[in-house]
Amino acid sequence: MCRALLHDWHFWARDPQLPPEGDWDIWLFLGGRGAGKTRAGAEWVRELIGKGVGRIALIAPTLSDAREVMVSGPSGLLRLGPKDSWPVYEASRRRLSWPNGAKGYVFSAEDPDSLRGPQFEAAWADEFAAWSYPQETLDTLMMGLRLGDFPRLMMTTTPRPIPALKALVKRPGVVMTRSATHDNAVNLADRFLPAMEAAYGGSLLGRQELEGLLIEDPQGALWTRRDIENACTADPVDPQRIIVAVDPPATGHDRSDECGIIVAGASGEGSDRTARVLADRSFGPAKPSAWAEAVVAAYDGLEADCIVAESNQGGDMVAAVMKAVRPGLPVKLVRASRGKRARAEPVAALYSVGRVRHAGRFPALEDQMCAFGSPEAGSQSPDRVDALVWAITDLLITPRGLPRLRPL
Repeated sequence: MCRALLHDWHFWARDPQLPPEGDWDIWLFLGGRGAGKTRAGAEWVRELIGKGVGRIALIAPTLSDAREVMVSGPSGLLRLGPKDSWPVYEASRRRLSWPNGAKGYVFSAEDPDSLRGPQFEAAWADEFAAWSYPQETLDTLMMGLRLGDFPRLMMTTTPRPIPALKALVKRPGVVMTRSATHDNAVNLADRFLPAMEAAYGGSLLGRQELEGLLIEDPQGALWTRRDIENACTADPVDPQRIIVAVDPPATGHDRSDECGIIVAGASGEGSDRTARVLADRSFGPAKPSAWAEAVVAAYDGLEADCIVAESNQGGDMVAAVMKAVRPGLPVKLVRASRGKRARAEPVAALYSVGRVRHAGRFPALEDQMCAFGSPEAGSQSPDRVDALVWAITDLLITPRGLPRLRPL
């Protein structure tokens, strides 16, 4: 009983590592580094072998990758299940042979033509985003999946926004599961995750390689991920002036929109003047009293000089709500006379020439920036971006604002 449980993958696996239910042709498992993708793929193959599937293709970026990871690696096919069910690997023929007669054939994505001719009942494709010829290899493979009652393909990969993967996600018959590196922490070295989070946490590389997220720039967006990566810096921050910019939801009503609250500072003179985003305190849904208290807390906590708030939604009531929390609060009301995109374009241009930096990682703000202006953003209100635009506009584009005032 205990021996059987030891090899029962459905007992030990996490949900994303198990085959999805339903009618699908391709199972795409996106995961961070060390998230358990290889084990999931190898266990899926082992399960198929146990059910009588006889011919399986195994495709990796290179033949070496296939041998060292898929076949003989720590989670490879040669190490799974009871010993009497282990396959034998014939390196000269690049073939795995199981005791029940099933065969697994190893291929490299460096040579798509090697998949012409052979036919299979199933296939496991590993690290698709690292293939040399991803689309050509996938197309050739799919034409060889023509045996059995229900040929299927499992793909395991850490995502990268390559065209072939973006097209695959939208392809009919594809189901997707995800797993981040931290989901598999129990099987990783104790120091690995803290070290990775310290070095890459929140960055584009970290969200891709550790969280297993497919991150791409929507067409038409004003900002790109590369713009934001270039803006992030660990340089010391000593701004001459700090403001809290607020894009409030409609005053007096409960709304699903967030209240955009961005803290930014600036230093330097003339064309050398630069701005630094210091904090994103946005949240929602936000009632007036709650967002006013959050604005005052940001003003105090970061020793700001002024609060800049959009007044289109509530007019003078916007300032009144904040001054009810803190009488004498220096509030500068601004009113939008142009569309959101027209107001944001000069700010995006300042990012592109390196005059706006981020003092940390702000994932929710970054996601909103990289969707802003694209059809994918839909009707979602870009509250964080609106607040960001007001902040950078006040610091770098319009004349200097109010001096810092403190109530006595």
